[in-house]
Amino acid sequence: MTAVRDLMTPGVRCILASDTLSRAAKMMRAHRIGALPVKSGDGGDELVGIVTDRDIVVKCIAAGHDPAQVTAGEFAQGAPVSVEATVDVYEAVRVMSEARIRRLVVREKGRPVGVIAESDLARALPADQFAAFVIRVCAAR
Repeated sequence: MTAVRDLMTPGVRCILASDTLSRAAKMMRAHRIGALPVKSGDGGDELVGIVTDRDIVVKCIAAGHDPAQVTAGEFAQGAPVSVEATVDVYEAVRVMSEARIRRLVVREKGRPVGVIAESDLARALPADQFAAFVIRVCAAR
């Protein structure tokens, strides 16, 4: 059994719901990542959403909003789906497929500790299983 912990990108970076999308974009550039889980900002580890580089470009900038004036919380996409770090990679694939998502927050004892992304699965899964995953996630809704 391969645990999600063995495939995830550790050291997840998060942003507060009250931070601007401009700050989110700068964090993504600095850390070479495409998504940030969004924390509520109450001092805990509660995640209230996830914001992606695509959200910033398509939903913010292309829609005429100023990323320096809107917050990550305003553009966060629902409560992020997560799994515990000990979960088997095939369970993570099932969860991601059902939720039709390309990134999954990994937790240990409720705290975010990493992210498993589509690219991590591409390196770990046999080609036919990865192809099936992509079809399930990307198929027309």
